[in-house]
Amino acid sequence: MSVQKEMKEPIHYGDPAATGGISVFDREFDELFSYEGDDLGLSYSSAGSDFCLWAPTAGEAVLILYDSWQEAEGRRLPMARDVRGTWRISVPGDLDGQFYTYAVLIGGQWHEAVDPYARAVGVNGDKGAILDLRKTDPARWTEGKPPLQDPVDAVIYELHLRDLSVHPGSGIKHKGQYLGLAEAGTRGPEGIVTGLDHIAALGVTHVQLLPIYDYATESVDETRLAEPHYNWGYDPKNYNAPEGSYATDPYLPGLRIRELKTMIQALHDRGLRVIMDVVYNHVYDGFLINFTKLVPGYYLRYKQDGRLSNGSGCGNDTASERKMMSRFIVESVLYWAKEYHIDGFRFDLMGLHDIGTMNEIRRRLDELDPSIITIGEGWVMDMELAEELRANQSHANQMPGIGHFNDGFRDAVKGNIFLHDQKGFISGGIGFEHNVKVGIAGGICYAPGLGQFAQEPQQSVNFVECHDNHTLWDKLLLSTPGAEDGQRIAMHHLASAIVLTSQGIPFIHAGQEFLRTKGLVENSYKSPVEVNWLDWVRCAEHKESVDYMKRLIALRAAHPAFRLRTADEIRDHLVFEEAQAHTVAFTLRDHAGGDSAQHLYVLYNANADGAILTLPELGDWSVVFGGEHISSLDSGVLATDSIGMIVLTVI
Repeated sequence: MSVQKEMKEPIHYGDPAATGGISVFDREFDELFSYEGDDLGLSYSSAGSDFCLWAPTAGEAVLILYDSWQEAEGRRLPMARDVRGTWRISVPGDLDGQFYTYAVLIGGQWHEAVDPYARAVGVNGDKGAILDLRKTDPARWTEGKPPLQDPVDAVIYELHLRDLSVHPGSGIKHKGQYLGLAEAGTRGPEGIVTGLDHIAALGVTHVQLLPIYDYATESVDETRLAEPHYNWGYDPKNYNAPEGSYATDPYLPGLRIRELKTMIQALHDRGLRVIMDVVYNHVYDGFLINFTKLVPGYYLRYKQDGRLSNGSGCGNDTASERKMMSRFIVESVLYWAKEYHIDGFRFDLMGLHDIGTMNEIRRRLDELDPSIITIGEGWVMDMELAEELRANQSHANQMPGIGHFNDGFRDAVKGNIFLHDQKGFISGGIGFEHNVKVGIAGGICYAPGLGQFAQEPQQSVNFVECHDNHTLWDKLLLSTPGAEDGQRIAMHHLASAIVLTSQGIPFIHAGQEFLRTKGLVENSYKSPVEVNWLDWVRCAEHKESVDYMKRLIALRAAHPAFRLRTADEIRDHLVFEEAQAHTVAFTLRDHAGGDSAQHLYVLYNANADGAILTLPELGDWSVVFGGEHISSLDSGVLATDSIGMIVLTVI
């Protein structure tokens, strides 16, 4: 994350004459100056280009045109003040290939900034780029998408682009680049499939990409890519343009767009949808970002004493509750969905946003394509926004169709992520059975005393590992001293099995299928690539674990009982069965979800010494999954001798 810079001079909040003395902090400001037109930013044509800037507090505004990205002095063209704080200029002729910025006069000082609505940028995102977007479409660029009937049918695979391909054994030519994820036929150590082939073979439905919008130079300098570099990308700079460090040439503004589209098309052609990780909750630097240069004080939240709000822990919070910030977020999401055919959005620190903005995003996406997924981190955090307006888990009932990452389920399965030595259910922790059951039911109000935040299963995103915090394997290393690796592998497999057979939306982290480790590094956002890369040697060493993940995903796909659509269906068909300590058992009864199986019985056994359970008298049980863990199955009694998941059926 970016380091907050100290202010060297006070911020001027605008020309009082420009706004009739109304401050950006006054309630009346939005009423007087929010703009509803659909032409903000650049509207390009070969005959001429129109520019529209929203900067109500500016005394003057100019468009600056540059012939190249490195040109220091451009051609300044005065803009005309128009309605509701907008400024306009039309420039005749074909400007394709030129660059532009805006400059505004604020409190007697000129501030130059990139257009927040810029859809293409030069290297390092310091100038907007003017181009014909249709020239960025690859030769094959179709509207078709892989089918998805319901969010709970998704299996999400979270991936950092650079992680996928940069390992020396990846077999991928375009290492660390958009095109690297588009390559097929790549092979690694011992001839294993890697890259796109590996992901497609797992059976997942969605690839969720860590930030691919243009992020801060302080994170990755696009002019120095030959040097060691790495960052997750949670430092937003230009929200509507792709990051240049993933392109084969970051100096060509249209190329990064074309290569990103090529990658998305390749994923779609392999039956994989694409989720974009978006970070609208904060900017990389509250004082240097384009928003603040153009309309100081408006786009960010402030404390009563004038300091920036910092619920994000990254130095600032965006003010999504203000009309033009909210509108920017909504329109940015819609732009990515339309221009890049993005199939879903994961909202970083979603709990910092307001409920109204998130619901408007969902409403507009439903108009475009209801199958587009919306999920986010609905953490409950301290900030300046009124508590009742916060888009967090506590208000999930007010945000239908929006999923929340289920941290309670995560911690029940593997132990508290902040208490590194704490065990969870899979590792022999005591008293976690109840919270595991809550997660199995999809976080809904299943029964008195057994429920969470979700109104419907689509609102619970179930996971035990993601890019944040320790990997599951590293957590097990820290919390199970003295255990043998074979036992830890069994625990790891059980955690993945719980995620893939619970109600809700399952989510796995890239490399989880082969016991990914980061060498016990907890927060690897800017660690060397050697810490973060997908280790294809380790993948080859743990083929059995990869195969186990494939079988889990296939099991979920084969049985609609694991993908019940509604809370009522879960309450009607899911029954928790009697089970001893360190085990959880449940049945999915009566052709749940239209399943061909009349009943399914699922056992999660975390007891290394095994367990003996009496099966419900629903018929003759036969093994569907996990037979290697069974020591006997006879006369309605199931005996298991090792940690793992068992699934039985009555046809």
